Amino acid sequence: MERAQEITGVGGIYAVLVEASNRPRYAFLVLQLVAEIADGRGQAGPFVALGGVPVLLREWLCSQLLPMSEQPARRAALRARVAAALKDELTGDAARDAVRIAAAVEEQVQAVGRANVSRAISDLVRAGLMTRHYAGYATNHKNRGGGRHAVYVIKPGVLALLRKPAPLRRHGPGPANFQGELFAA
Repeated sequence: MERAQEITGVGGIYAVLVEASNRPRYAFLVLQLVAEIADGRGQAGPFVALGGVPVLLREWLCSQLLPMSEQPARRAALRARVAAALKDELTGDAARDAVRIAAAVEEQVQAVGRANVSRAISDLVRAGLMTRHYAGYATNHKNRGGGRHAVYVIKPGVLALLRKPAPLRRHGPGPANFQGELFAA
C-alpha cells in the first residue's frame, strides 16, 4: 500500500489502520510503542534493554500492553479453566498447586499477548506503515524463522508524524518576556 506517503497527520495514520485492521486502536498503540523505542531510522529490535537486561522486542511489546487486558473477571475465568485442565497434574498441596496454576495462567496470557502483537504488526505491515524483517542466525529446519528475531521498521514519514512535537500554545495575551518582570522598577 502506498497510502503511507500521502498521510499528513496522526488522524491519517488511524484512517489507514481502520481500513487494514479489525483492531485499529490496538494496532495504533503497538505502532506508537514501536515508534517510542525505534532509533532515528525507525528501526526497533530485535532486543530492547529493560533494566539493563536485553528482552525480545515482541516480549517487551506484550508486557507493555498487558495492563490493557487485565480484567479481574476474565483472569478468574482463565484461572478456573487452567485449574480444570491441570486437575490431573495437581499434587493436593495448596501452595505448590497455586504456584503451578499461576505459572500456567501467566504462560497462557503471554502466549495470547504475543499472538495479539504479531497480528497487530501484520496489520501495520499490510497498511504500509511499517516493514519487518528478521535478525539472527538461520537454522536449517521447517520453521524458517527459528533462531531469528523480529525487527520492525517504521516508514520515515509515519515516524516523523508520530514523533512530531506538539505546537506550543499560548493562552491569551501574555508578556513577550516569558520569564516575567523579575526586575521591575
